Amino acid sequence: MSRELLLAKGMVLPGPGHPKAGVCLWACSQASSGKLRAEPEEKPTLLSQYFASGRPQRQRREAHGETHKQGSPILKRSPDITKSPLTKSEQLLRIDDHDFSMRPGFGGPAIPVGVDVQVESLDSISEVDMDFTMTLYLRHYWKDERLSFPSTNNQSMTFDGRLVKKIWVPDMFFVHSKRSFIHDTTTDNVMLRVQPDGKVLYSLRVTVTAMCNMDFSRFPLDTQTCSLEIESYAYTEDDLMLYWKNGNDSLKTDERISLSQFLIQEFHTTTKLAFYSSTGWYNRLYINFTLRRHIFFFLLQTYFPATLMVMLSWVSFWIDRRAVPARVPLGITTVLTMSTIITGVNASMPRVSYIKAVDIYLWVSFVFVFLSVLEYAAVNYLTTVQERKERKLRDKLPCACSLPQPRPMMMDGSYNDGDVNELGHYVSENGDKQDRMMVQLALGSERGSGRRKHQRYVSMRIDTHAIDKYSRIIFPGAYILFNLIYWSIFS
Repeated sequence: MSRELLLAKGMVLPGPGHPKAGVCLWACSQASSGKLRAEPEEKPTLLSQYFASGRPQRQRREAHGETHKQGSPILKRSPDITKSPLTKSEQLLRIDDHDFSMRPGFGGPAIPVGVDVQVESLDSISEVDMDFTMTLYLRHYWKDERLSFPSTNNQSMTFDGRLVKKIWVPDMFFVHSKRSFIHDTTTDNVMLRVQPDGKVLYSLRVTVTAMCNMDFSRFPLDTQTCSLEIESYAYTEDDLMLYWKNGNDSLKTDERISLSQFLIQEFHTTTKLAFYSSTGWYNRLYINFTLRRHIFFFLLQTYFPATLMVMLSWVSFWIDRRAVPARVPLGITTVLTMSTIITGVNASMPRVSYIKAVDIYLWVSFVFVFLSVLEYAAVNYLTTVQERKERKLRDKLPCACSLPQPRPMMMDGSYNDGDVNELGHYVSENGDKQDRMMVQLALGSERGSGRRKHQRYVSMRIDTHAIDKYSRIIFPGAYILFNLIYWSIFS
C-alpha cells in the first residue's frame, strides 16, 4: 500500500518531529514493497486504531487542563513582568533617559525632602570621650517626576541598594560625628520604594557615634542633653528644603531602650539654619534627647565609702592619747583610703578644668580626715610639752621628806582621784597621789616669788583630754552640716 493509499483511507501522517512518525515510516515502507496487504475497510488498521486511541486522551487532557486552570488561584496571577525584556526596572523608570547627577527640578525652587527617624538603640554614653553611639533608621521622602512610571493598579515598586547608585538621593551627613556606617549584613540595609507618580521613600539603617558637649559641674548629680544633627552636605536651602515630615511625631523610639547609668527623660526634634561663611545657609535637623544620671551607683561606689572613712577617723577621739601605735595608723589609713577614692573617681572622668560636685564632697571629706590626724598630732605635742615642763619643775623642787604634816594635806579637797591630768606622772595609784601632793605642798610652802611661779605655771597648763572631748562633738556636727548644705544645693 502506497503513501497515497494511506492518505486516501483517511490515515493522517504525523510530521517528522512527532513521536509516532516512526510507525508511519514503517507502514509506508511496507506498503511500497508490497508486504503490507490491504484489509477490508470495515476493519480498522493498526495505525487507525493507534491514532484513534490517542485523540480522545488528548482531548480529555485538554479538557482537564482547562478545568484545573479555571479552579487554581495560582494560575490567575499576573505574569512576571521582569521576564519581559521591555519591562526592566531601568527601562520602566527611564533611568537611562535622564541625568540623575542633578537634583529633581534643577534650576527651579528648592526640592522639599521630609525626614523621619526611628531610634533602634542608644548603645553607649562615654564621659571620657564626650560622645554617644546610636543606631537608627533614617528615612527620606521626596518626589522625583523622572522616576514616574505607568501602572494600572497604582502599586509601588521596591528596590534594594543596587538601584540607589543609579538615581539621585539626598546627600545627608551627621554633623559632629566621629564614626558612622551603614549596616551591610547580610546585604546593605538600604531600601528604595518608588510610587507611580514619582514619590520616593529612601530608608537606611545607620550606626553613628557623635560628639556630645557635656557639663560635669554637677556630676554625678547632673542632667545631660545631647543632640544628633542631620544636614545636607552640598545643597543649600535654595536647592534643598530639609524638614521633619510629621513634626515632633517624626521621631520614634523603641520602648526597650535603656542605659546602665542614665535615665532617658525625653526625645524631641528641632529645626534650625546653619551658616557657613564659604557656602551659605543650610537646613539642619536636630534629634535632642535628655539624660539624667542614676545616683545610686555613685552612692555605693563613692559617697558611702567616703563617709565611712570620715566616720572611721573619728574613732581616734575615743582612744587614749598615750596609745600612739593605735591612733597614728588609724589616721594614716583613712587618709590613704580617701586618696585612693579620689584617684579612682578622677580616672574615669575627663580632665576638665573646673570643679565637679563629687570633687567638692570628696575633698571636704579628705580635709575632715586630715584634720583628725592633725588633731591627734596637736594633742600628742601638747602632752609632750606639758610633761617636759612638769619634769623640769619636779627637778627644781626640794625634798618633800622634811615637810611637816603631809597627811592633812592629802585630805585637801582641791584634788581627787579623777583629776589625772593636772601634773600627770603615771605610776602606781598611791605613789601618784603622794607625788602630786608633795608638789602641791612645795608650791604651797613657797612665798613671794615661789607663789608667782605657781600661778604662771598653772596659767600655761592645758588639759589635753578636753581637745578630744570637744572634737567628738565639733567634727561630727560640722560634717553633718556640710552634708545638709551639699545635698540641698546639688540634689
